[in-house]
Parts: sequence; structure tokens; C-alpha cells
Amino acid sequence: MTIHRGPVHPPKYQRLAADLRRRIESGEWTGGGRLPVETELEEQYGVARNTVRLAVDVLVNEGRVVRIQGKGTYLREPCRHDHRVHARPPVRPARRGPLTPSGEVYAAEAQAAGRQLTVDFEVAAVRARRDIAAWLGLRPEDTVMMRRQLCRVDQEPYAIEESHYRAGLAAGTPLMQDRPVPGGDERILAQLGRTETTATDHLTARMPDPAEAAWFGLGPGVPLLVNTRISSDRRGPIRVVETRYAADRARLLYELGEGAAAG
Repeated sequence: MTIHRGPVHPPKYQRLAADLRRRIESGEWTGGGRLPVETELEEQYGVARNTVRLAVDVLVNEGRVVRIQGKGTYLREPCRHDHRVHARPPVRPARRGPLTPSGEVYAAEAQAAGRQLTVDFEVAAVRARRDIAAWLGLRPEDTVMMRRQLCRVDQEPYAIEESHYRAGLAAGTPLMQDRPVPGGDERILAQLGRTETTATDHLTARMPDPAEAAWFGLGPGVPLLVNTRISSDRRGPIRVVETRYAADRARLLYELGEGAAAG
């Protein structure tokens, strides 16, 4: 087996990593299976051992494989979990109703997949980031109340969800308790006279900071998917929810129209 040359010549280890990636994606090695040892790859590709090691390093950084001391290099078991960002098709109802609680969506998805969802809660008063302040109509660095949910699926870190509220709206309510709220945060907001009926999503990707990488257990080449939702009622914005997912274990689904099928 040889590494084909093209008009552009990236480093040899990158071309080797690309071919190993192709073989993984083709199903040549199944999840949990062991990759050939370094000497086998040296012989297959006719390259030096250091080239093999650098190529495998790339796959480790991408979260595709894991090295186990004294045993070898193994493919990570597929563990991608689907999350429907839109809890219902975005059609125009005859009467505008409240949005589906996100906690209910997470729980239903985990149950349907036969997996276990666990959530830890944290609450704090924090200075608003400039973008969050703008979305909530506040001045930069005004204080907001932040409710964080650390979500795990089958004990593997899956998502960090942070809800940001005006301090005067959330302070002194169950939204600031570090435990689940019966009926979801949306029920408390409705009781406060702020029923969420519309939302705008911003979907971006970025590299994690050191704390995020440590909590998710990410290799240095795995980015985060960041979904930011600004929800409102007729009076204006109510909260900003930023949810961060590890890109190697989450797929965000947007189902459009009535009768949309899951992908």
C-alpha cells in the first residue's frame, strides 16, 4: 500500500493520517477494535516509525482512537448522541404556545436511545458577557443570574447548558436553586408572567478552553459545538441559553416542517 502523491505535498504523516482516517470511516476497523501495531503500519506504508507515531497522534487528537498503555491503539466506541434542537417543527400555529422545556427533550431522547441521563446543577450571579448583555438589553458587565446544567449520558460528559437571566427576574425564585425544577425552568418563567413563545438560535463552533477540555475529556483537536438560544415573549427577550457540546459525541438535529423525519 502506498500513499498517493498530489500536486500539493503535505507532510507525509498528514497523508498517512488521512489514509488511516479513510480506512476507519470505511469500516475496516470496528469500534473498540485495535489498530495494527506500529511495525505493521511501517511495513504497509513503507514509512519510518516516527511518521506512524505522528499520524496516530493526529487521530488521537481528533478523538478517533485512544492509546492504552501496554495494550495498543484502539478505535473509540461510537457514542454519538442525537439532540433535537427544535423540540417541535417551526410551523406557524393558529395560536402561539410555549416552547417545549429543554430538560424534557434531553430526558426523552436519552430514554428513547436506552441511555441514562444525569444532570448536575450550579447557580451563580455573574457579570454578563458583552454579547449576552446585548441580547438581554443590558449594559456590558451588568450582573445576570446564571443557571448551569452539567449533562452526562451514560456517565460520559455530553453537554454544558448555561441559562442567563436578568437578575431582577430570576433572583429569589426556584430558578436559582441548584436542583431540578418540577416542570422545567419554563414553568417558573410562565408563573412569573414571562412565557417563552419564540426563540432565535445561533450555531457556532470553537475550540474549548482548558477547563472545558478537561471536563469533557477532549483531545486537543476536538472542537465544541455551541448553540446559543435567545428566547422571548411579546414583551421582549427573557433569557439566553448557551449549550456547549463535544463535537465527537453530539449531533444537533433541526427538523423543519410538519412530518419531518429523523436523520
